Amino acid sequence: MTEDAVVDVPDRDLLTIGAFAARARLSAKALRLYDRLGLLSPAHVDEATGYRYYRAGQVERARLVAMLRQLDMPLTRIAEVVSAGDGRAAAELLDAYWADVEARVAGQRTLAEYLRGRLSGRSSEMYEKFAVETVDVPGQVVISETRHVLAGELPAWIGASLGRLESAARECGGIAAAPFVVYHSEVSMESDGPAEACVPVADEAAARAWAERHGRARGTTVRVDPARRLAYTRITKAQVAHPQIMAAFEAVEEWIAREGLEQAGPCREVYFADWDAAGAGDPVCDVAFPVS
Repeated sequence: MTEDAVVDVPDRDLLTIGAFAARARLSAKALRLYDRLGLLSPAHVDEATGYRYYRAGQVERARLVAMLRQLDMPLTRIAEVVSAGDGRAAAELLDAYWADVEARVAGQRTLAEYLRGRLSGRSSEMYEKFAVETVDVPGQVVISETRHVLAGELPAWIGASLGRLESAARECGGIAAAPFVVYHSEVSMESDGPAEACVPVADEAAARAWAERHGRARGTTVRVDPARRLAYTRITKAQVAHPQIMAAFEAVEEWIAREGLEQAGPCREVYFADWDAAGAGDPVCDVAFPVS
């Protein structure tokens, strides 16, 4: 006899798994999976037979779990939604998840458009949107944090690390120039750099004293960044997002090659504006390569 067969129910209010599956419009296999994942447990399990029994009041939860799984919601987040104390809290959890989904899809849509341009041979049209210039930057003392980080973690890390360094700069004579991030190797979904967040400071002696006190934390250090000539293009806050920023880097690389120059160091992003106050169309960042 299978678990789905007609059996004597131990409680008049309980339903066999087959009867409950029919009410919930799910399969018994799905209900066993939900039980195994801890999303919907039977009201009663017969110790002798192992048969599962459910109450009619569990139908709504069963249907909810099934619909959330159709949204590709991770199991941990499904558990949070179905366990929320009230409907409003559950709805807010769903809203937060769906906002993440829409942001991810928007990024993928932009990446697809970018790749379509490359694959169709229209890269030069994309690069023409970026004006490239050069600037001479004097040598400067910087306090920095270095970390191996993947592309998905990068925005949060940049904001946090530059925030920490800008706060520390108060002990180092103050911020002397625009903060920047150096990419010592590729940062992508598969490659983790490392990347180095840098804040130029005014007092080298004070900076080295600061490093003595804090140098072991988060890979912080002090170094002198030598004078450089940078080839750069200025981009807006919206263009900093991946993959728009990739087109900016490639535009500068193409310009360097076309001008007969050579790259003389790792690429960088120079953040010269108040990020929080800037709008999507405001210039906030220079994408730059040292050149010789």
